[in-house]
Amino acid sequence: MTDLFEPATFGKLQLANRIVMAPLTRNRAGAGQAPGELNAVYYGQRASAGLIVSEGTQPSAVGQGYLDTPGIHSPEQVEGWRLVGDAVHAGGGQIVVQLMHAGRIAHPDNKAGLETIAPSAIAAPGQIVTPTGQQDYVLPRALATDELPGIVADYVHAARNAIAAGLDGVELHSANGYLLHQFLGDTSNARTDAYGGSPLNRARFVIEVATAVAEAIGADRVGIRISPAHGIQGIDEKDATDVAATYGALVDGLAPLCLAYLHVLGDPRSDLVRDLRKRFGGPLIVNDGFRSLTDLETAQQFLAEDLGEAVAVGRLFLANPDLPARWRTGAELNEPVQATFYGGDERGYTDYPALTD
Repeated sequence: MTDLFEPATFGKLQLANRIVMAPLTRNRAGAGQAPGELNAVYYGQRASAGLIVSEGTQPSAVGQGYLDTPGIHSPEQVEGWRLVGDAVHAGGGQIVVQLMHAGRIAHPDNKAGLETIAPSAIAAPGQIVTPTGQQDYVLPRALATDELPGIVADYVHAARNAIAAGLDGVELHSANGYLLHQFLGDTSNARTDAYGGSPLNRARFVIEVATAVAEAIGADRVGIRISPAHGIQGIDEKDATDVAATYGALVDGLAPLCLAYLHVLGDPRSDLVRDLRKRFGGPLIVNDGFRSLTDLETAQQFLAEDLGEAVAVGRLFLANPDLPARWRTGAELNEPVQATFYGGDERGYTDYPALTD
């Protein structure tokens, strides 16, 4: 039986244990959307995770969704991420940056007036926080077919920047309603070209992005996150047959690349996730979602049932920078304070006590 505290190898990534810090938006980027010393302290404190997946990070200025989220497309941002990578490596950890183009989950007021783009001119339901308060999502401009290679190039540029900053790799965010997921969803993608319509066509752009990024930095440094049938941000995916066909086509297209890992938000015991894991043929990071905190017993059970090779943990890592040590020793856990999750300063960010404090 695989133990949660055993090391693992995911491509070029060497995990000291199988506890993965999930990507967690914290809205604390500095000037120019660049990470700073505070962010480096935060990630460095959590270096005992087997792998850290960074908060969602825009590969281009247009790709920004939320306020004060970091990018990795400018020289200043690269230097900021270098601070973060150095801090994590000093603690013996590994970190990949999650490349998240928000697509239609955005507002011009959050990105200096830049437009919002998406696969189709279909607005997301709901609202987004802006400097002047909550506003409706805007109607995005549908990307023309001849623009898509430029978006691919943005991902490649960002991935190369991640390696230049000394990070260990990237995770492509193709989940939770953001741009890559918008291509996959039949409620957000109404295209009539080669990137819309059939499951294979809707999967095509994600496969092209993954292929280009893998060629640029090495497939063994690239992971991808998906959330099939999660039902989030207007991408319902309620047709089980279509979901199975779409994600089957996607993973079949990814499998020959031999990526470092597949990160799936969903029930790891479901037939769908089991099938996708088999098709992928490489390491799977289990992530059972937001329904409840992923505790030690649950994480151990996932590995005991051979449902994956590692387990993603989110909110408990916010409050417990040394979570693996606490789980290993049975120490008491700090409770996450939701009021400080998004935005602010060091309070609720770097001031949670460690066991040695």
